Amino acid sequence: MYKAYAMHLLAIAFVIYLAAAVVAALLALAGGTVGALLGSLVEIVAAFLLQATLVKAVQDVRDGRVDMSLGETVRAAIPYIGSVALASILAGIAIVIGLILIIVPGLYLITIWAVIVPVIVIEGAGALDSFGRSHQLVRGRGWHVFGTLVVVYVILLVVDLVLGLIFTALPHVLGTGLSSVISGTLIAPFLALVVTLVYYRLAGDSQAPAAPGESYGGYQQTPLRAPGNASGLPDAPAQAGRRR
Repeated sequence: MYKAYAMHLLAIAFVIYLAAAVVAALLALAGGTVGALLGSLVEIVAAFLLQATLVKAVQDVRDGRVDMSLGETVRAAIPYIGSVALASILAGIAIVIGLILIIVPGLYLITIWAVIVPVIVIEGAGALDSFGRSHQLVRGRGWHVFGTLVVVYVILLVVDLVLGLIFTALPHVLGTGLSSVISGTLIAPFLALVVTLVYYRLAGDSQAPAAPGESYGGYQQTPLRAPGNASGLPDAPAQAGRRR
């Protein structure tokens, strides 16, 4: 899916990251410390918007075609920003506390809350309800979800390190800014794809993508055909058309 819809998904991530970076930079230049703080707030809001937008984009393209434009996808995601932000902040606090204590509780929380954002955006659940729903979906398949997350984060770590090495040749400020925008643009859609398709797997959604042979989210399309010839139409009765 990442390969098939790269232009659409990367465009969404790039536009949101770039817009947030430009606004944050202008605020920092115009307002000093206060402007820098406001710029950071803009970037945080943009991050939550990006999460919701990319999940909505994956939901859109999962049937094998792009039905919504970039602008339509963003507008469809805007109503969920508040819930995504609240759930993400609460989850982040709890996970950090769990990791500080003995690591294991934090890893457990990361696993059972892996699909809170798709639950909010796709099911329309509230911020607090998303925790229970995510736990319900993951229950019984925790090791599979945890293993998937580990593999994904290892891949993303390697990509981030490679991009960081590439941009070390540039001036520090320019290199840092470009690295942040480009790495975010490349990584965010991949992470959203994995998490959203994991959600569909766990939810047992039977909807299949339109393109034959694809299995987005683990669901293989089965053509619906009546018994009969290759056209999908039933064979005519053997006596049809004969004169008595």
